Amino acid sequence: MSSFDEDELCFPQLLNSSCRKAVLPYFESLSTYVILSSICIVTVILNILVVISISHFKQLHTPTILLLLSLAVSDCIVGLLMFFQIDLIDGCWFSGDIICVAYMAVGSMITSASTGTMVLISVDRYVAICDPLHYSTKVTVKRINNCVCLCWMFSVLVHCLIMKDNLEQPGRYITCVGQCVIVTENINVLVDMILSFIIPVTIIVVLYMRVFVVAVSQARAMRSHITSVTIKCSKTGTAKKSEMKAAITLGVVVVVFLICVCPFYSVVLSGQNSILDAKFYVFFINLFYFNSCLNPLIYALFYPWFRKSFKLILTFKTLCADSCDTRKLLM
Repeated sequence: MSSFDEDELCFPQLLNSSCRKAVLPYFESLSTYVILSSICIVTVILNILVVISISHFKQLHTPTILLLLSLAVSDCIVGLLMFFQIDLIDGCWFSGDIICVAYMAVGSMITSASTGTMVLISVDRYVAICDPLHYSTKVTVKRINNCVCLCWMFSVLVHCLIMKDNLEQPGRYITCVGQCVIVTENINVLVDMILSFIIPVTIIVVLYMRVFVVAVSQARAMRSHITSVTIKCSKTGTAKKSEMKAAITLGVVVVVFLICVCPFYSVVLSGQNSILDAKFYVFFINLFYFNSCLNPLIYALFYPWFRKSFKLILTFKTLCADSCDTRKLLM
């Protein structure tokens, strides 16, 4: 075998068992590395800031914002996982079979937990807008914490069962050294699709459609003020303006999530991932992961508390005594 052929192998020293590298133009390869690396770094840094902000400042320990904390944790881990995706640009995996299976398993668990958190956010906004009088009693910090924990535990348990064979014997399905693949039975793929995509997305869409209808009707009632009865109802039986604004902001988060996630799951659901061009398939995966970078940008755009806490963190004012008791973040 010539030296030119050896340069195309992931492991040139293993001539007969090594996988071949993907041949990419230099500019395309370099630009892909730079773009994905930048997205990874930005994703991790921004979501760490979100985690620090919500964890540090007690005023932010509200049910809705705690859901954003769960989402930020999963987004931060996704940002770290994207570094492994960069490792696969040239088609070679150098981290070993155990790390490969761990990467695939953690990625599946985290994305499933993110989807579950989106469902909880939709339920939170549904109760806040459609049943505002009982929101404070139905949605409490303790209940939110319990739901988030159950969501994460369920995601871990389901994907451990789905990937049981791969976890027990890492690398059992690879055909050459330098490959990172897992294989699951069709029934497991179907179960994963139903639990991680079809059911959650259906719940999210139905609840937010209901929230939209109720929000529009409440806005009309508050503007009309035809009778004193209408005015009284609008003051006691409708959602607060802050809840409406939160619903809009989180609605943007949910819509962006669906835009980033649906293309990938649609390809998997249609069964076209085996014949789809590898570049498009990788694009859909990275679009899926890119959602984790967009979420903190949405918070910064719509939430004053994030901008204020971000400023306090960067100016090291969080190191001051009693800084966690700051009361001006949600004003």
